Amino acid sequence: MTPASSSSHSISYRKRKPAIFIVHLAALVCVSMWGMSFVSSKVLLDAGMGTVEIYIYRFLLAWLLILAISHKRFRSHSWRDEGMFAMCGICAGSIYFIVENTALQYTLTTNVSLLTSLSPLFTVFLAGLLYRNERADWRVYLGSLIAFSGVACVIFNSASQLEINPLGDILSIGAAVSWAIYSLILKRLNANYDVWYVTRKTFFYGVVTALPFMFLLPDNLHNPLPYLESFDVILNLLFLGLGASMVAYLLWAYSVKHLGAVKAGNYMYFQAPVTMIASYFILGDQITFLGVLGCALIIAGLWFGDWLTRRHNMRVNSR
Repeated sequence: MTPASSSSHSISYRKRKPAIFIVHLAALVCVSMWGMSFVSSKVLLDAGMGTVEIYIYRFLLAWLLILAISHKRFRSHSWRDEGMFAMCGICAGSIYFIVENTALQYTLTTNVSLLTSLSPLFTVFLAGLLYRNERADWRVYLGSLIAFSGVACVIFNSASQLEINPLGDILSIGAAVSWAIYSLILKRLNANYDVWYVTRKTFFYGVVTALPFMFLLPDNLHNPLPYLESFDVILNLLFLGLGASMVAYLLWAYSVKHLGAVKAGNYMYFQAPVTMIASYFILGDQITFLGVLGCALIIAGLWFGDWLTRRHNMRVNSR
């Protein structure tokens, strides 16, 4: 290999390997948008829109925008890959959102928020079963448990009771497992497809598999034109479609591609405190000492688990 070809090879490699700070920032921005999306969804629900209706509009808008930018390729490499794209659309789209919103009808919002926050733990567990190189040890689980206790504090910031309802709680856990499955499938697809293509396929199958629910649930089928007369509705729909769907899912696919499903999944713990802060400024909800403690525990748990793991690896490598 000539020096020139070696130099060009190293340059191309650096292009494929972004700075780790950028990747972590992408994951943080992504989860921040998802945290704020709860507030935007509440505004649309208060305006009279249905849960499935909101989901379809935001994903359809995101799909059309990505299609306008990335439209050169339509067919995947195989039917197996196409099936995996369909699973992404179901696990991260239609089923996840519909199951989560249905759970709210049977149990408290507190329970749903707490149990869906288990998705990083399920991701760690499933990744360890499927991928040897992502198998976590007790250090990662310890950090995750500390962070999860912080999520519980944030959620109970404005709640004073915990109600047990088997159906609602089981549905909430199902949503968390669904997201974990999506993250792991995403890891495999990212190896063969770019993030634009993966995200576009995810939105397409998410919308297609959600359409039957709109017709099965009459409360989710409205004439959209009256809603467009409200500036708040338009603004929040644009945020959900452009930000929390299109940009956030692209950033998530990018983060999983370069961090792995487990490390990227840990950022999901930040969703609850972002929702708490956004609710304070936009909806006027109060922030208590318990909420502040929860934010501190989330940051401490993620840092502590990562620090223990890095310290252990340094000891092993020095032997």
